[in-house]
Amino acid sequence: MKLIRALGSVGGLTLVSRILALVRDSLAARYVGAGFASDAFNGVAFRLPNMFRALFAEGAFSAAFIPLFNKKAAGEGGLPAGYDFAQRALAVLLPVLILFTLALIAAAWPITWALSGGFSRQNPTPDQFAFAVTLSRITIPYLALISIASLLGGILNSLDKFWVNAAAPILLNVAMISGLWFFHGADEYETARVQAISVTVGGALQLLWLIWACRRAGVSLKLQRPRLDKDVRELLRLIVPAAAGAGAQQVNLLVSTALSGWLLASGSITYIYYADRLNQLPLGLIGIGLGTILLPTISRMLSKGEDEAAMETQNRGIELALFLTLPATIAFLTVAEPIVRGLFQYGRFTAEDAMRCGWALSAFSIGLPAYVLVKVLTPGYYARGDTRTPVRYAMLSILINIIGNAALIPTLGHIGPPLATALASTVNVTMLYRTLVKRGHFAADAGLRRRLPRLALAALIMGGALIAGASLFDPWLSGAMVQRYIALAILVGAGVTLYGLACFVTGAYRLSDIKALMRRRGTTITQ
Repeated sequence: MKLIRALGSVGGLTLVSRILALVRDSLAARYVGAGFASDAFNGVAFRLPNMFRALFAEGAFSAAFIPLFNKKAAGEGGLPAGYDFAQRALAVLLPVLILFTLALIAAAWPITWALSGGFSRQNPTPDQFAFAVTLSRITIPYLALISIASLLGGILNSLDKFWVNAAAPILLNVAMISGLWFFHGADEYETARVQAISVTVGGALQLLWLIWACRRAGVSLKLQRPRLDKDVRELLRLIVPAAAGAGAQQVNLLVSTALSGWLLASGSITYIYYADRLNQLPLGLIGIGLGTILLPTISRMLSKGEDEAAMETQNRGIELALFLTLPATIAFLTVAEPIVRGLFQYGRFTAEDAMRCGWALSAFSIGLPAYVLVKVLTPGYYARGDTRTPVRYAMLSILINIIGNAALIPTLGHIGPPLATALASTVNVTMLYRTLVKRGHFAADAGLRRRLPRLALAALIMGGALIAGASLFDPWLSGAMVQRYIALAILVGAGVTLYGLACFVTGAYRLSDIKALMRRRGTTITQ
């Protein structure tokens, strides 16, 4: 299994997408700031598309669809049988999505109220709340577009064309950047409306891209009359619990957003949103990339009876996830405020906004390893057809998040929701790990046990150096936009270099490991 090479392809394109997302968010902070308009867009209108992307494009649909598609394709009928199954699934999915979209548009008012807590603390005027509802109605069609795109992306992932699906989110960010740059309005409300329109335009571009890519790959699905046959019923049986399991973090964020809108002052939702976007950068690059690759790979191995190879693959996945995640966690804990200042403190986004957003980012980052490991561990369940166990644990983590929000918001304000989310995710991943071990589906091998404490020490060494040197970048991080980006690039580059050197100093990796990795051209890492 060419895990590192595949992750490099997916991760590289995801990196491009996430960098564009940072540019998009920087422009949004500049033109919209942190107030009611930004809270309405970030907390509700854009939260819905983000949630459904995580549930379907990066979660539930893929978790249920890919193993079934691979099972069909590996049978006597080969790939044509897999394509036939996908066509039957699309026939049922499409009318359901159309009806669901229309229902959401009709119910936009109560949905907006539920997701925002009615913005009670902000005490909006009727016109302001109507504006928030309008933004939601504009972005809701994205849900159907991204759900259909996820089916096509699942087929391409099963064909090992991971890069095509990974490139699709770039189009969403290009659409939103174009809207902000060329069509931003005279005030924050006009610009927020432009943001909402560009979300749906971006969803249409993503779907068209995947349709074109499927045709290039020889995959052409035709519309037919929907039938709930045995295979489609099995897909639906798996997708509902998978949605609950994959969406635990998104539900946690929705709960946090609703409580923030209800209990916290104007701008708090925006602080949490921007902090979450930065926290999502390593999650998108590492966790989602690895999860995308591991699910079809492990399901193929298990279908061939290669249980040991599947366990080896998951060991290397965990090792790679923590190798890349631990330094990001320490960086967000130690230099969160300078990072936020360099990216967002411009125009309508003030120094106080940057400071408060930095606090939220540090709180989120405590759970970053857990967020990533959930994406790495759940394929161990989904590949075996078990979508129920992750659901039970996800439901418990949601309950913990609600209790944590209720306890922490009165004392910590807008830092409470990120901290509660981090705690809930940590409990979730602990239960997932322990159950896999108990069932004999996972055991940490010698290489993983040897490297993890050394990787943690290397990340701490890097963090100490960042604390000592961050003040040198302060003048640059308050300058012009190009200056800020250069300073951030140097700061990140220095941190990466220090972490790499610390990995060798602590013995986390040896020169022989790198040589073996180069010989294998990215297949596995030696123990």
